[in-house]
Order: sequence, then C-alpha cells, then structure tokens
Amino acid sequence: MSPNATQLDNNQPEQSEQQPVEKISLPRTSESESLKKIRHTTSHVMAMAVQKLFPKAQVTIGPWIENGFYYDFDSPEPFAEKDLKSIYKEMIKIINRKLPVSKEEVSREEAERRIKAINEPYKLEILADIKQEPITIYHVGDQWWDLCGGPHVENTADLNPKAIELETLAGAYWRGDETKAQLQRIYGTAWETPEQLAEYKRRKEEALRRDHRKLGKELGLFIFSDLVGPGLPLWTPKGTLLRSLLENYLQQEQIKRGYLPVVTPHIAKVDLFKTSGHWQKYKEDMFPLMAEDEEAKASELGFVMKPMNCPFHIQIYSSELRSYRELPMRLAEFGTVYRYEQSGELGGLTRVRGFTVDDSHLFVTPEQLDSEFLNVVDLILSVFKSLQLKNFKARLSFRDPESDKYIGSDEAWEKAEGAIRRAVENLGMDHFLGIGEAAFYGPKLDFIFQDALEREWQLGTVQVDYNLPERFDLEYVAEDGSRKRPIMIHRAPFGSLERLIGILIEEYAGDFPLWLAPEQARLLPVSEQFLDYAKDTAAKMRAVGIRAEVDISGDRLGKLIRNAEKQKIPVMAVVGAKEVETNTLSIRTRASGELGSVAVTEVIEKMKNAITNFDNF
Repeated sequence: MSPNATQLDNNQPEQSEQQPVEKISLPRTSESESLKKIRHTTSHVMAMAVQKLFPKAQVTIGPWIENGFYYDFDSPEPFAEKDLKSIYKEMIKIINRKLPVSKEEVSREEAERRIKAINEPYKLEILADIKQEPITIYHVGDQWWDLCGGPHVENTADLNPKAIELETLAGAYWRGDETKAQLQRIYGTAWETPEQLAEYKRRKEEALRRDHRKLGKELGLFIFSDLVGPGLPLWTPKGTLLRSLLENYLQQEQIKRGYLPVVTPHIAKVDLFKTSGHWQKYKEDMFPLMAEDEEAKASELGFVMKPMNCPFHIQIYSSELRSYRELPMRLAEFGTVYRYEQSGELGGLTRVRGFTVDDSHLFVTPEQLDSEFLNVVDLILSVFKSLQLKNFKARLSFRDPESDKYIGSDEAWEKAEGAIRRAVENLGMDHFLGIGEAAFYGPKLDFIFQDALEREWQLGTVQVDYNLPERFDLEYVAEDGSRKRPIMIHRAPFGSLERLIGILIEEYAGDFPLWLAPEQARLLPVSEQFLDYAKDTAAKMRAVGIRAEVDISGDRLGKLIRNAEKQKIPVMAVVGAKEVETNTLSIRTRASGELGSVAVTEVIEKMKNAITNFDNF
C-alpha cells in the first residue's frame, strides 16, 4: 500500500464501520393505501386553504396522481408562484388544528341543494356524472367539504407538514376540452415522512439533470419548431445517426432470424382501418379524415394517416395465397405512424404525434405459435442486453372480461392468453398480471423497464392475435390441402424509436455506450502543428468504421477537453509532440478516465473490439 493510500485510510478510520445507508422506498400512490389517503386528504386541505385565501376561487377536481396530487381551480385572480408559499402556510394552520375528516352520505337532491347554496356550478357537473347513490361527501372539520369517494385519513393531525410540498402551477382546460374554461392547476406532493420527501426531491433534481429534452438540445440530437408543430421532432445529423445506428442494429438482428423487410405508405383509405377495427376503436386519436368533398367526408370516404402498421402488413400477406411451407412469414418495417395526442399530453420524445415503430408481424401456424413467440422474446432480451437495460419485468397484459372494448370470441382470447402464459412459464421470467392492458384485438406481453430513477416505462411488446386474421379472412394452404387460418404475432422490441431514444438519453445521462455514441472519438491537437497527424489518425479510424472527429478550433487544451466532456464523447485523444514522435495517442475515456499513452494501432483495435462486443473502451 502506498503512503498516500495509508494516509487516506488513517483519515477515515470509521468508514468501514459505517452501516450501509438504507435505501428509501418511494412507492407510487396506486401501490400504497396509506399514501392514497394522505394525498387525497392533502389535496382537500390545499383546496380548503386556497378558498380561504381566494374566496372567489371555485374548486373543480382534485385527484391523487402517482407521485402526489393536484386540484384545478377557476379563479378570477391568477395564482402566482409566490402564492404557493401562502397556501402552504395556510395548509399548516389547518393541519395543526387537528380537524376530523368525516364521510357523509346524502341523497342526490340534497347534494344538489347544498351545491346550489354555495354557488359552485362545476360541482353540479361533477354530480351529474356520478351514477351511484347515495352521494358521498367528505368534510374537513365543519368548515369545508367536497364531493368525493375517498379514501382519507381520519384527522388532519395524521398529515406531516414536513412531508408536504406544493410544487408547480399549470394551466388546464375543464374536462380536458380546449373549448371549455381555462383553469389553474396546483400540483403538490405528500409523503409519510420528511425523509421520503427529501428523496423524492433528490430524484426530481436528478431527473432534471438527466432530462432528455435538455440533454438532447445540449448534445445536438433533435429540436422542435413552433412552425412545424408540437409533438413533431426534427432530427439533427447527430440524432439521425443515432436513429440509424439503432435501426441498423435491429435490422441485422432480424436478418439473422429470418425477417423480411417491407415498406408501406403513410396514409391509406379509411376502409382499411374499418376492417381492422382501428377506426371504430381509435377514431378520436387518429388525424382527421382527408376527403375530396363534404359529401365524401359525411360518408367517411377518404384517407387517413396511419396509426398502426399491422393492416398494411396484412395486405402484403394476403396479396397471394400462402402455403404452410412459407410460414412462419416474418414481415418487418420501421414504419412511422401518427396519432393526434392532446397538446397537454405531449412531452419531448416520450409522447409525440409522429413516431417510428420497429414493427413486425409474424404469420404462423398454430403449431408454430409457441416456438415463434419464444424466439421473439429471445430477440427482445438480446436487444435489452445490447442496450445495457437490465432492470425490467414482464407484464401479462390481458383483457378485462367486464369491458366491451375488445373484439373476438372468448375462445380466441383464451388461446392467445394461454400462449403468453406458457412462454413466460417456460422462460421462468419475472412477470405480473395487467388486467385491462390488452390491445383491443389481442393480449400482450409487455416489457416494463425501470430506469435509474425508478420510473417505469414500457419498451418491447409481443402480442398474440387471433382476431385480425379473422377480420381480414386470412388463409394458408395446409399440408393436407385444406384452407386454414394463420395466427398473427405483433412485436416491437423498441416500441417507438423516439421514446426509446428519450429513455436512453435519460438512463445514460447522455453518456451513450461506445457503440451507440454518434461521435465515438475526438482527437485534440494541442497546437496547429499537430493538426495533420490528428486528421490522418482520425481518417484511419473512420476507414475501419470508428466515428472519429478532430477538434480544429485551436483552443487551449483545457478548453478542448472541457468541450469534449460537455459533449460526452466516450474517447478523447490528446495529440502533442510526444504522440507524433511515438505514433501514439494520449487516451482519456469517460468510462475509465486517464489511460495514458497508447499506440494508434492498439487504440483502433481496442475500439473496434469494444464496438463489436457492445462494450466500453
């Protein structure tokens, strides 16, 4: 051990005796009845405080959300950020009064009478939507009440003011309808302990540091333009390269597994989506019908932008009669689809209006279903491994038998769900059941990924579909000469390229693995006299597929390094007199730090191997 190391140890003798810090759990509201009660009650306390300070404010809805709660208000006085402090102080006063939170059941007529007495028309609209009786009302003390189904804590004393925070102001339309009144929304969060609140705030700060919208701009990957429109990203050269790298990677993996590439149009006749059922189920989420005239529009004759790729692939399959010898047929496309998401729901790359799906549709015989499904899952797991995504579980997204949003027979659904169950059991996969999460035409196996901040995202998906082959009357000629119905498997390992890239930016905090980095190496000449050597070396790297650039700015070395660090370049190579003389590079990597002087040939070889193996230098 070196003297320096000994000195370090002597300065921190207690380090090894310290107990590991216990990880603070932050459950979502839906996972905790206690948090559900706390957040629901805190939202009522907040609304009570708002109406005390702003008597003309009318309350509308105030639900819990997964990390907190909000309330929407119609107030003639616009709220300002400074008002949140005043509202919070008033909330503390209410909490400290230890007011009971009580439930009352009344008739619809009595509820209507009370609402009219306090002149709150929004409550009347909410009341009209409540179908069951009696009507439940929750009181905070004897001074404030709201229509509510609960649950709540028994007393405001059960709330910890040090575990509560009012976060932001936002605008919201009544009922989410842009034609209706603009309301003011106050978001807040509430936890069981101050420690949980502190951890939540830490994660929020870390999320801001990792925010793909911020990093995407800093790294020059994509932009949004007001002239183009919200939810429609424009990809820069670096961002386009990143997309291409992901596409090329998956295309190569698909070629190995016998997939056949196809390309389909961005629009189609509305009749195609009527046959598939998408028009009936997703009409409101599709871009409006493009018709030649009003008569055609009234008759729903015309074209729409595609929200899905599957009906197109079905047309390619059905363009000729298939033999069992041709199956399984695996058609694959990076197809861009369009969905008219509400502007308030858009968010960077993770919720957009035009996105590219790594769609594939497999047409299989009943005998092939299980093995093909397992092969698809194997592909998805391989993709996750290459992307260094380790923390995920599988959700069995099945239909809700009580819902009417699904198509097809009970028998078809039972067969499809059985195939998915067998797959996860055969693989011994960690999985859970998601009732009501199925597509309208079939159940799914969804891969739910948990990121560095313990947020959950759906990435890959595999779906078993007996219904669309039925709706499109798909057939193949069986070995005995009879006509039989194929089964479809829908699958997308990425899900959406846009969302995947957004998630990857945040998961890596912009530090892409070497194979995926748009710029893999940057050469930093310490003066202009070493520029030619740097350019020649970069050319040698590019000749073997390494994405290398030379910083030609002429800045001092410190600034060259800082700029490369800011751009999160995986490999930085300093070039000076010594390096030119010895045909070396002074290597500094983001993964391993300073590596010292390394021969150019060795650098190139190591980088090639690392890229091939999806590893770091």
